[in-house]
Order: sequence, then structure tokens, then C-alpha cells
Amino acid sequence: MQIYICVKHVPDSAAHITILDKNRIEENVNFLLNPYDEHAITESIKIKDKYPGSEVIAVCLGKQDAEKTLRSAMAMGADRSILIASDALHDSIATARILKAAIEQDGNPGLIFTGKESIDSEGMQTQFRIGALFDFPVATNVVRLDIEADAVIVDTQMSGGIANTYEMTLPCVIGAGRGLNTPGYPTFPDVVKSKKKPVKKIALTDLLVETAHSSTNIIALEPLTQTRTPEEITGNAKEIALKIVNILKEEAKVI
Repeated sequence: MQIYICVKHVPDSAAHITILDKNRIEENVNFLLNPYDEHAITESIKIKDKYPGSEVIAVCLGKQDAEKTLRSAMAMGADRSILIASDALHDSIATARILKAAIEQDGNPGLIFTGKESIDSEGMQTQFRIGALFDFPVATNVVRLDIEADAVIVDTQMSGGIANTYEMTLPCVIGAGRGLNTPGYPTFPDVVKSKKKPVKKIALTDLLVETAHSSTNIIALEPLTQTRTPEEITGNAKEIALKIVNILKEEAKVI
């Protein structure tokens, strides 16, 4: 079985992000593998170990620098990778079409993984668009996955701690959530081995990508600002405790 993992090259969430021209960011920061994709890679390696002869292929649409993210994916266990090189910014509509074209050109997917979202745009759309283009069933924020014959049984995490269980036919698309597993981070020998694994580089012009009839654009980016007004709570221990309880009940409304 060929298992494809669609990964994204994203800015480090710990980096200081500077907005340029209102709709783009200063890219002179550290970029890395999208954290949710780490769970997708870890799960795909578990499946490969369970089904001998399977192959794990990481696929990424991004600039040439995104090869570093693919090397990280291979250090975590992916067998090889594909980089669709493009300096342009693509929305989820175009991204899904490009990833589909690259996967179809490369092989026959038995399973496609993504992270449940990327930490930069947080669109949470690409996995659904890929599934629609392939006509594969899709489940996202998956926290448990079992393969039984030609079926995949998954638990998807909903709000409020509720999990829904679904059964899907193979092939399908899985959006990995944080609860799916604990990522297995590479050792130094893994990193060394990853440098010898192949990265196939494809230009967009080498792919047969259907032109979308719609698109989305970033109009403006704004930094998150939080305005807080500290208020000192005075009194003895009992008075302070009562005031805190009152704030939690009347203002925060959490109890």
C-alpha cells in the first residue's frame, strides 16, 4: 500500500512574526514541519510496520526551502518525498488540486494523511478538498485509527471532549489530530539516513492541474493583541477567596 502524507512548511510558532504589506509575513524566520503533520507521519509509519511492503511518501507544495521539511519527514520514517516547487502563495483550493495531481502522477494512493490543520493559516480545508477531488471519504481530527480488511475505523475528536466513531472504505483521507499518537522524533542516525533518501522535485508546469473556477485571497493580516487591565484583589485570605469565586461566577462565568 502506498501511503501519502501531505505536509506543510510553516513558520515556527515561537518566532517573532512581522507583517509586511498588510497581507504577507517576513519569511526571514525559522520554518519547520507543521506540528500536526508529525502525528500523520508517526501513524503512517505504524501502519507501514503493520503491513509489510507498504511505502510512505511525503508530499509538499512550497518553495525550495521546503526540502528541509521533507527531510524532517523522512528522518521520522518516510521512505521518500516529493516537492512541488513554487514561490507563489496558493490557497487551499489550488493546493488540493496540485497535491492531487502530484500524487496521481507518482502512484496509486491506498491512504492519504494530512494534519488536521496547519498552524499558519489554520484553514482546515485541504484534506476535505483532496478527498472530494479523489472521491475518497474523509475524517479529520482523528484520535484513533484501526484498519480492518478494506475498512478504516476512526474516532474523531469533537468539541467538549466528545468523540465520534466512523467506518470508511479504503482508500480514504485522514486528518491527524494531536490525540492520535505521540510523535516519534528522529535520532541522529535517522537524520543522517534521511539525507540519502530521494526528494523528487516537480515544477508546477510538469503537472496536469485542473484550473479552479474560484479562489481565495488574503486581504489583510493583523497581529493578535490582547488588552488586559490588571486589578489587585485585597483583603485577608477568606475575603480574597470569596472575591475570586465571585469573579469566576459573575464575570468569567466558568463556574
